Amino acid sequence: MHLLYNIAVLIYGCALRVASLFHPKAKKWVVGRANYFEKLPEIEASNVIWFHCASLGEFDMALPLMNLLKEKHANCYLLVTFFSPSGMEHYQKRKNSVDLAIYLPIDTPKNARRFIQHFHPEKAFFVKYEFWSNYIFEAKKQHIQVFSLSCLFRENQRFFSWYGSFFRKTLHAIDFFYTQDEASNILLTSIGIRNFICVGDTRYDRVIENKLLLEKNERISNFLMGEKAIILGSTWPKDEILLAPFILKNPKQKFILAPHAIDEKHIVSIEKILYGRTSRYTDGKNNQVLLLNTIGHLASAYSYGKIAYIGGGFTGKLHNILEPSVFGLPVLFGPKFKKFPEAKQFIENKIGFTISTSEEFESTTTAIEQDLVEISARTADLVIQNTGASKKIVLHLEANFKL
Repeated sequence: MHLLYNIAVLIYGCALRVASLFHPKAKKWVVGRANYFEKLPEIEASNVIWFHCASLGEFDMALPLMNLLKEKHANCYLLVTFFSPSGMEHYQKRKNSVDLAIYLPIDTPKNARRFIQHFHPEKAFFVKYEFWSNYIFEAKKQHIQVFSLSCLFRENQRFFSWYGSFFRKTLHAIDFFYTQDEASNILLTSIGIRNFICVGDTRYDRVIENKLLLEKNERISNFLMGEKAIILGSTWPKDEILLAPFILKNPKQKFILAPHAIDEKHIVSIEKILYGRTSRYTDGKNNQVLLLNTIGHLASAYSYGKIAYIGGGFTGKLHNILEPSVFGLPVLFGPKFKKFPEAKQFIENKIGFTISTSEEFESTTTAIEQDLVEISARTADLVIQNTGASKKIVLHLEANFKL
């Protein structure tokens, strides 16, 4: 099975190289790894702690822990690797303590051996769904402690299937799991793994950090002139089509719309379905809808809102609903949220609402408005109740693994 895994990894790498001829993101993936080992910087640090993140979302999960480690153990060297170009391109927009951020080469035995021999980290953290078998096996061969951070398991994953023995072997090689929920603990126990604790979601710590560091946004302040907006965050085309009737029906309500993709074609398509009621963040004008055609302003926009709609709920790729909730914003989202336990928790606490049609969006938003003060208070309280995962992890590491 290991051989088949390695073949599959190589085929995947070849497919990305072919895709790079046509797809800009795939091209960045390939170019970022060109002459990889020849370009690796030499480092003199001995206490290297390695975090591997698929993309920017996983980086946000790891960031509170990284910052806390650096604060308590200033001599540690934080090495971060990314699989996706979006992580490499945007991680610097977060206040961070990273010493070096680079791409991770594709997961072959040779790459894993060369990479780990070059940096020889003392500890390696793989974030959420990242379980690269060759890197994990090689780390163990070189006596490096391996951890799974903010991991989340579901029973339909390959680890728990009849054909998953190789992937279960990968999990068994990990020294410790810091899980997000008790359901993950139960699944790990079912395959004979008991080296875990449930610490919760580190992203709650991240959004609290973001709130404390927030600075005033003059562009948004000038747009709203003291009013509160409905924030439409990380939207996809299906979200925008669903939202458009409500926007057009309520010309006196101001909206801030941040699309998931900000390429010109997508921006123009939004402008068309909203019939000129938009103004771009970059053009200085003020119409009914402020269209964020930039990266990095959505988090601050939430502080100016009263209700948020979060995109991705029609594709099964729901975006971060914690970012608006830290400001007390109730959140609405599409029906495909089963992979996201925080969405289920929000619904159970009646601060999150799932909708499938334009009519449902209108009726739900109207109902929220009538009880907004109480719902907003419950939302902010829930965030506070769920913070502290990063501190739990550091305390556990200090007590059980040398830092």
